[in-house]
Amino acid sequence: MQRANGETPRLVVFVGLAGCLFLTLLLLTACGSAADRTLEQTIERTYALDPTADIRISNRDGSIRIYGSDTVEMKLQAIKKAYTAERLNDIVISVAAQPNSISIETKYPLKKAWGFSDRSGTVDYVVVVPQAAQISRLELENGEVLVEGMRGGKVKARLGSGRLFGHNCFSDLDLAVMSGNLTLAYDWWEESKFSAEAKVVDGHALAFLPSDAGFHLIAEAVHGKIANDFAEKEQRQGGPVHKIDMRIGESPEAEIKIHAADGNIRIAETNP
Repeated sequence: MQRANGETPRLVVFVGLAGCLFLTLLLLTACGSAADRTLEQTIERTYALDPTADIRISNRDGSIRIYGSDTVEMKLQAIKKAYTAERLNDIVISVAAQPNSISIETKYPLKKAWGFSDRSGTVDYVVVVPQAAQISRLELENGEVLVEGMRGGKVKARLGSGRLFGHNCFSDLDLAVMSGNLTLAYDWWEESKFSAEAKVVDGHALAFLPSDAGFHLIAEAVHGKIANDFAEKEQRQGGPVHKIDMRIGESPEAEIKIHAADGNIRIAETNP
């Protein structure tokens, strides 16, 4: 529509510009969502393994979940994630397997010194192993670690930043977190001789233990405090507690050590 003098109405021009801007934003949004779409690749393998074999796993970003089972093999599932196919293929999972030992190493492309974000990707491991196996090396820089159902063999796990869980493991545990939270939990209790040592440098430590459990508890929160459900009521009503050395139950065989350098410790009694 034109005026008598031949001028185009300003409203039509404005609507046209708004439509162009909306279309441009829509295209940019669509491109951005496509660029941020995560690509995945799943690897599944099975290895014959002795019941007391030695296992070593290292990863940089993602997760490692290990489940002890009554089996004579190891089932491995690895899920690689990245934003580009090139970067996904650049993540290499190297496995060296023998009947008495297995080593899994995750190799990532070098991080670039420039750019707005690191798109080097992650790997999530789910591993089922013989419950009496020994885990001499479990290392993850960033993410989440779970060790569940191990019996007999020693377990050593190290996490840089994130969350670490030890669940229903009646074996010698050596767990450590540099920055984050560490949880030690038992849904039931078995009278056996084992030790569980949990250390946190910067973060909190939690332990969930059944009311009928028997153990020697040694805990220290250097720059924090300890809340202990197994303490007498009079002790709980006192001032902040930073160190504990006590025996719970009759003739306890298990020993639990918890140390937090900069954080709190919570000892929770389940099913009291």
